[in-house]
Amino acid sequence: SILSFESVMRNMVSAMSSPEGSISKGALVVDVLSVKVHAKTTMLALLPETCDILCTHPMFGPESGKHGWNGLPFVFDRVRLKDARRCEDFVKWWSSQGCRMVDMTCELHDEVAASSQFVTHFTGRVLQRLNLRTTPINTKGFESLLTLVENTCKDSFDLFSALFKYNPNSNQELQAVEEAIVSVSKQLRGKD
Repeated sequence: SILSFESVMRNMVSAMSSPEGSISKGALVVDVLSVKVHAKTTMLALLPETCDILCTHPMFGPESGKHGWNGLPFVFDRVRLKDARRCEDFVKWWSSQGCRMVDMTCELHDEVAASSQFVTHFTGRVLQRLNLRTTPINTKGFESLLTLVENTCKDSFDLFSALFKYNPNSNQELQAVEEAIVSVSKQLRGKD
Protein backbone atom coordinates (compact mmCIF):
# COMPACT_ATOMS: atom_id res chain seq x y z
CA SER A 1 0.00 0.00 0.00
CA ILE A 2 0.99 3.62 -0.36
CA LEU A 3 1.07 4.04 3.42
CA SER A 4 3.57 1.23 3.97
CA PHE A 5 5.66 1.73 0.81
CA GLU A 6 8.68 3.35 2.45
CA SER A 7 8.80 0.70 5.18
CA VAL A 8 8.50 -2.11 2.61
CA MET A 9 11.28 -0.56 0.53
CA ARG A 10 13.56 -0.28 3.59
CA ASN A 11 12.95 -3.96 4.38
CA MET A 12 13.59 -4.92 0.78
CA VAL A 13 16.85 -2.97 0.66
CA SER A 14 17.92 -4.61 3.91
CA ALA A 15 17.15 -8.06 2.51
CA MET A 16 19.00 -7.20 -0.72
CA SER A 17 22.07 -6.24 1.32
CA SER A 18 22.29 -9.67 2.95
CA PRO A 19 24.57 -12.35 1.47
CA GLU A 20 21.51 -14.19 0.13
CA GLY A 21 20.34 -10.96 -1.53
CA SER A 22 23.06 -10.93 -4.18
CA ILE A 23 20.32 -11.31 -6.80
CA SER A 24 19.71 -7.59 -6.29
CA LYS A 25 22.78 -6.58 -8.28
CA GLY A 26 21.35 -4.87 -11.30
CA ALA A 27 17.73 -5.69 -10.42
CA LEU A 28 14.83 -3.94 -12.11
CA VAL A 29 12.55 -2.60 -9.37
CA VAL A 30 9.02 -1.73 -10.49
CA ASP A 31 6.32 -0.16 -8.35
CA VAL A 32 2.59 0.02 -9.05
CA LEU A 33 1.52 2.72 -6.59
CA SER A 34 -1.27 5.16 -7.36
CA VAL A 35 1.02 8.09 -6.49
CA LYS A 36 4.23 8.34 -8.45
CA VAL A 37 6.42 11.14 -7.05
CA HIS A 38 6.35 9.48 -3.62
CA ALA A 39 7.35 6.15 -5.15
CA LYS A 40 10.08 7.74 -7.27
CA THR A 41 11.70 9.76 -4.48
CA THR A 42 11.52 6.85 -2.04
CA MET A 43 13.14 4.40 -4.45
CA LEU A 44 15.82 6.86 -5.55
CA ALA A 45 16.69 7.53 -1.90
CA LEU A 46 16.74 3.90 -0.78
CA LEU A 47 17.75 1.67 -3.69
CA PRO A 48 21.40 1.22 -4.62
CA GLU A 49 22.64 2.79 -7.86
CA THR A 50 22.95 -0.71 -9.32
CA CYS A 51 19.15 -1.09 -9.37
CA ASP A 52 17.08 0.06 -12.31
CA ILE A 53 13.85 1.86 -11.38
CA LEU A 54 10.64 1.85 -13.38
CA CYS A 55 7.64 3.64 -11.89
CA THR A 56 4.31 2.35 -13.17
CA HIS A 57 0.62 2.78 -12.50
CA PRO A 58 -1.89 0.49 -14.13
CA MET A 59 -4.86 2.88 -14.27
CA PHE A 60 -7.28 0.09 -13.47
CA GLY A 61 -8.08 -2.23 -10.64
CA PRO A 62 -9.99 -5.43 -10.06
CA GLU A 63 -13.31 -3.78 -10.90
CA SER A 64 -12.43 -1.83 -14.04
CA GLY A 65 -10.09 -4.54 -15.32
CA LYS A 66 -12.26 -7.56 -14.57
CA HIS A 67 -13.23 -8.02 -18.23
CA GLY A 68 -9.69 -7.58 -19.53
CA TRP A 69 -7.08 -4.86 -19.89
CA ASN A 70 -7.61 -4.10 -23.57
CA GLY A 71 -7.32 -0.35 -24.10
CA LEU A 72 -6.88 0.44 -20.41
CA PRO A 73 -4.08 2.93 -19.65
CA PHE A 74 -0.83 1.76 -18.05
CA VAL A 75 1.39 4.70 -17.07
CA PHE A 76 5.16 4.27 -16.79
CA ASP A 77 8.24 6.40 -16.20
CA ARG A 78 11.78 5.14 -16.83
CA VAL A 79 13.38 6.68 -13.73
CA ARG A 80 16.80 5.05 -13.75
CA LEU A 81 17.97 2.46 -16.26
CA LYS A 82 21.24 0.71 -16.89
CA ASP A 83 19.61 -2.20 -18.73
CA ALA A 84 17.13 -0.46 -21.03
CA ARG A 85 16.27 -3.64 -22.93
CA ARG A 86 14.97 -5.38 -19.80
CA CYS A 87 12.76 -2.37 -19.09
CA GLU A 88 11.45 -2.29 -22.65
CA ASP A 89 10.68 -6.03 -22.46
CA PHE A 90 8.63 -5.35 -19.33
CA VAL A 91 6.74 -2.48 -21.00
CA LYS A 92 6.19 -4.52 -24.19
CA TRP A 93 4.71 -7.40 -22.17
CA TRP A 94 2.00 -5.12 -20.77
CA SER A 95 1.38 -3.70 -24.20
CA SER A 96 0.98 -7.21 -25.59
CA GLN A 97 -1.71 -7.81 -22.96
CA GLY A 98 -3.74 -5.02 -24.54
CA CYS A 99 -2.83 -2.14 -22.23
CA ARG A 100 -2.53 1.33 -23.71
CA MET A 101 0.97 2.29 -22.64
CA VAL A 102 1.37 5.92 -21.53
CA ASP A 103 4.94 7.20 -21.14
CA MET A 104 4.58 9.99 -18.56
CA THR A 105 6.77 11.54 -15.88
CA CYS A 106 5.88 10.84 -12.27
CA GLU A 107 5.34 14.56 -11.73
CA LEU A 108 2.86 14.90 -14.60
CA HIS A 109 1.10 11.70 -13.52
CA ASP A 110 0.45 13.07 -10.04
CA GLU A 111 -0.76 16.39 -11.43
CA VAL A 112 -3.19 14.69 -13.81
CA ALA A 113 -4.22 12.01 -11.31
CA ALA A 114 -5.16 14.62 -8.70
CA SER A 115 -7.69 16.14 -11.07
CA SER A 116 -9.06 12.79 -12.22
CA GLN A 117 -8.46 9.92 -9.80
CA PHE A 118 -8.60 11.89 -6.54
CA VAL A 119 -11.64 13.94 -7.59
CA THR A 120 -13.39 10.73 -8.69
CA HIS A 121 -12.71 9.01 -5.36
CA PHE A 122 -13.67 12.14 -3.42
CA THR A 123 -16.96 12.46 -5.31
CA GLY A 124 -17.76 8.79 -4.71
CA ARG A 125 -17.10 9.15 -0.97
CA VAL A 126 -19.24 12.28 -0.71
CA LEU A 127 -22.11 10.64 -2.60
CA GLN A 128 -21.83 7.59 -0.33
CA ARG A 129 -22.54 9.85 2.65
CA LEU A 130 -25.86 10.79 0.99
CA ASN A 131 -26.96 7.12 1.16
CA LEU A 132 -28.20 7.21 -2.42
CA ARG A 133 -30.42 4.26 -3.36
CA THR A 134 -31.78 3.01 -6.63
CA THR A 135 -35.30 4.18 -7.47
CA PRO A 136 -37.98 3.00 -9.91
CA ILE A 137 -37.24 6.06 -12.07
CA ASN A 138 -33.43 6.12 -12.22
CA THR A 139 -31.96 8.19 -15.03
CA LYS A 140 -28.78 7.07 -16.79
CA GLY A 141 -26.93 9.87 -15.00
CA PHE A 142 -28.16 8.66 -11.60
CA GLU A 143 -27.17 5.09 -12.50
CA SER A 144 -23.68 6.41 -13.27
CA LEU A 145 -23.53 8.04 -9.84
CA LEU A 146 -24.57 4.81 -8.11
CA THR A 147 -21.88 2.95 -10.05
CA LEU A 148 -19.32 5.60 -9.08
CA VAL A 149 -20.16 5.14 -5.40
CA GLU A 150 -19.98 1.36 -5.72
CA ASN A 151 -16.64 1.38 -7.55
CA THR A 152 -14.83 3.99 -5.44
CA CYS A 153 -16.06 2.77 -2.07
CA LYS A 154 -14.89 -0.79 -2.74
CA ASP A 155 -11.37 0.61 -2.29
CA SER A 156 -10.22 1.08 1.28
CA PHE A 157 -10.41 4.46 2.96
CA ASP A 158 -6.65 4.08 3.54
CA LEU A 159 -6.12 4.15 -0.24
CA PHE A 160 -8.31 7.23 -0.60
CA SER A 161 -6.52 8.93 2.29
CA ALA A 162 -3.11 8.07 0.82
CA LEU A 163 -4.13 9.51 -2.57
CA PHE A 164 -4.66 12.76 -0.70
CA LYS A 165 -1.68 12.60 1.63
CA TYR A 166 0.99 11.49 -0.86
CA ASN A 167 -0.05 13.44 -3.95
CA PRO A 168 0.92 17.07 -3.37
CA ASN A 169 -1.61 18.18 -6.01
CA SER A 170 -4.63 16.65 -4.22
CA ASN A 171 -4.97 19.41 -1.63
CA GLN A 172 -5.32 21.98 -4.41
CA GLU A 173 -8.01 19.84 -6.07
CA LEU A 174 -9.87 19.42 -2.78
CA GLN A 175 -9.84 23.17 -2.27
CA ALA A 176 -11.13 23.70 -5.84
CA VAL A 177 -13.99 21.23 -5.24
CA GLU A 178 -14.92 22.95 -1.98
CA GLU A 179 -14.92 26.36 -3.68
CA ALA A 180 -17.00 25.03 -6.57
CA ILE A 181 -19.63 23.63 -4.18
CA VAL A 182 -19.87 26.98 -2.39
CA SER A 183 -20.08 28.86 -5.70
CA VAL A 184 -22.84 26.67 -7.15
CA SER A 185 -24.76 26.73 -3.84
CA LYS A 186 -24.60 30.55 -3.75
CA GLN A 187 -25.77 30.73 -7.34
CA LEU A 188 -28.75 28.45 -6.61
CA ARG A 189 -29.72 30.55 -3.63
CA GLY A 190 -29.42 33.74 -5.69
CA LYS A 191 -26.50 35.03 -3.63
CA ASP A 192 -23.95 35.16 -6.44
